[in-house]
Amino acid sequence: MPITLEAAREARTNISGFAIRTPLVRLNTAEHDIYLKLENLQPIGSFKIRGASNAVARTEKERLAKGLVTASAGNMAQGVAFCARRLGIPATAIAPDTAPETKVRAIERLGGRVIKAPFDQWWRAFETRSFPGVDATFIHAFDDPNVMAGNGTIGLELIEDLPDVDAVIVPWGGGGLACGIASVVKALRPAVRVYAAEAATGAPLAASLEAGTPQVVDYTPSFVDGIGSKTVFPGMLAEARQLLEGSIVSTLAEIAFALKLVAERNRIIAEGAAACAVAAALKAGPGKIVAIVSGGNIDMKKFSELVGD
Repeated sequence: MPITLEAAREARTNISGFAIRTPLVRLNTAEHDIYLKLENLQPIGSFKIRGASNAVARTEKERLAKGLVTASAGNMAQGVAFCARRLGIPATAIAPDTAPETKVRAIERLGGRVIKAPFDQWWRAFETRSFPGVDATFIHAFDDPNVMAGNGTIGLELIEDLPDVDAVIVPWGGGGLACGIASVVKALRPAVRVYAAEAATGAPLAASLEAGTPQVVDYTPSFVDGIGSKTVFPGMLAEARQLLEGSIVSTLAEIAFALKLVAERNRIIAEGAAACAVAAALKAGPGKIVAIVSGGNIDMKKFSELVGD
């Protein structure tokens, strides 16, 4: 079920000292009334610090003492490793073997151990909330009410900063960010439209919303590595059907254009998932649109390739 305003407000207190309140700035174009929620400015370069720190704050000390483990392509693992380092406990990240080395190195810099696994085995860790040979407390990247409450603090901030917002566009990975934000936004401003943003190289939510049941789609790894998968969790689909207006799917070319646009106009480094939200916002119609710039952890060589002429 959707998270409550009370849970999001409690999370705001819990994450203080770990996450920062990020700015909401207007995209510098004359053609669109788009605003960018800059989660790429978080200490780990991603919104994931919010959910990770709230989940850790609400975990019993006895369970924390075992250490932490998460399954993540990179950003949630950095959030968990960041929190674990603060607490002086070990952290392990189960990453897909397609995870960019930039994110792997970032996890290791924070003191986290990285175990790479084939995509299907990595995805199974989300389902079982465990990984063979790792005895630690599992922090789920998206299917966790405490993580979603932490993510929901973004909704509190953007409504305070832009009360007359018309629509919010959120990258869809597992759904914890989109459903967390939508829960709060809809509670405060029921008329606001909230959309997921997906890349055409892996858009299971769009297919699942159309069918009404979880669908399996083709997934092709790309520079949009923070989102995209083969399917959706049934529980997350149920929440999406209740909270979201739909999913806006963009091509890699559209996402690359959006990435270059925010770099040129606002001097913002966005990763592929974040640029996917901006690409969707460019197609979301009239009104004041907020795109959640979910992170900026992109390989600099790849970034240069994408923004170069």
